[in-house]
Amino acid sequence: MPEKVHTETQSGLFGIINSNRNTTDPKIDHWGKNRFNSSFPTALACYMIEKNIPALYNGLVNIDGVLKVKTSEISLRKAFNCGNLSFDELVFDFETRYEPYQKYASDTIDAVDLVVRHKAGDFLAPIEVKLTVMPDNNTRNKPEKDWGCEMVVRSATTSYCALGMFDSVHDDAEIVRGIFEKTCSDVEAWPNSFEMSRKTANLAECIDKFQKVYLSKQKPLVMQPIWKTKGQSPILADQAFDIVVWSDYAFSRLFIDGVSEEVKTMSRDMRATARLARCIWELSKSGKTKLADIYRVMTFDVQNDKEFAINGTGWRKYIRQPPKTLLRRFAANFVAIRSQKT
Repeated sequence: MPEKVHTETQSGLFGIINSNRNTTDPKIDHWGKNRFNSSFPTALACYMIEKNIPALYNGLVNIDGVLKVKTSEISLRKAFNCGNLSFDELVFDFETRYEPYQKYASDTIDAVDLVVRHKAGDFLAPIEVKLTVMPDNNTRNKPEKDWGCEMVVRSATTSYCALGMFDSVHDDAEIVRGIFEKTCSDVEAWPNSFEMSRKTANLAECIDKFQKVYLSKQKPLVMQPIWKTKGQSPILADQAFDIVVWSDYAFSRLFIDGVSEEVKTMSRDMRATARLARCIWELSKSGKTKLADIYRVMTFDVQNDKEFAINGTGWRKYIRQPPKTLLRRFAANFVAIRSQKT
């Protein structure tokens, strides 16, 4: 069941009227540690909706048989799957399970950063939020046009990536199974590092084929707000805020593209790819999977504190937009975003 909703006229952040966080209880307010990182970006998204400002959108495209991430624009209403609903008709639940995906797991799914719901109860979208700072340590000494952001990703994000991918194609489960069956059924022990280091490249090829067939089924998954500073000082840049939305397919390329047949030691990229392939394959067979067997057992002696990370230089490779168009559309006032008043 959804967590209790607190309805307020002043949440302290723009657009967040109904939420499982409020400003009267310090234990569940918007400003505490590990809460501001998702509350503020949600308010920023609401502000952009109000001002009719689109976000940048990283989606996956097929160019002459090669899958590439392409940057365009997207309405944040589409990212939230909220149509023309007003803010007071929306509920923003933070660190909550997206219940429509629970039917695919025989154990309990993880919480996602943000669940968007209609006030009447309908679930609209699960969104992972990655608040990032520009520039990161990797790019701070480069020319400003080459600045980038570091993204650190947890396994909950990649599990939602897998669940969302299958949810969009569940009616084609038999076809999906056919794409993965030969390669996945050949795996004798998924947690075995030696075996998987030699088979993950083939699993990546299966995902490539799957994504080419179902490219039209991709949907927004990750909302990456950018907080730009003047170098690595704490002072905000004049044009400080922007949002990049990643589709589930485009997001998956951050780790799939790091898989190589030449590498024979399991890396985080290879682990995330193997987990994704196994999850989709098992779901295609029976409509259910045990996520703990995938995201807790398949560790390959790699620390399980994070799924993977990409630094600013690597991130910039996926932002195909000309440098001047990033953070170019508005200079949102931080005070305005904090306020419920426009």
